[in-house]
Amino acid sequence: MERKTFELGDVVLMKKPHPCGANEMEIIRMGMDIRIKCVNCKHSILLPRAKFEKSMKKILRPAGEASTGDQAP
Repeated sequence: MERKTFELGDVVLMKKPHPCGANEMEIIRMGMDIRIKCVNCKHSILLPRAKFEKSMKKILRPAGEASTGDQAP
């Protein structure tokens, strides 16, 4: 099975939603543990890397992609 690749700043889709109802999380810290922040309520969660990789579905927005408000005319 191929390992999932992700970077700091990526917005990922999780299998289970956060109690606030959103299942989009932003990666804000990487190491042996991964800290993710809920896009909706800004609550952060610290997960072991193995558990994070198991519960992540896919990457929605890579870190290098500009957000809609930052684009130049």
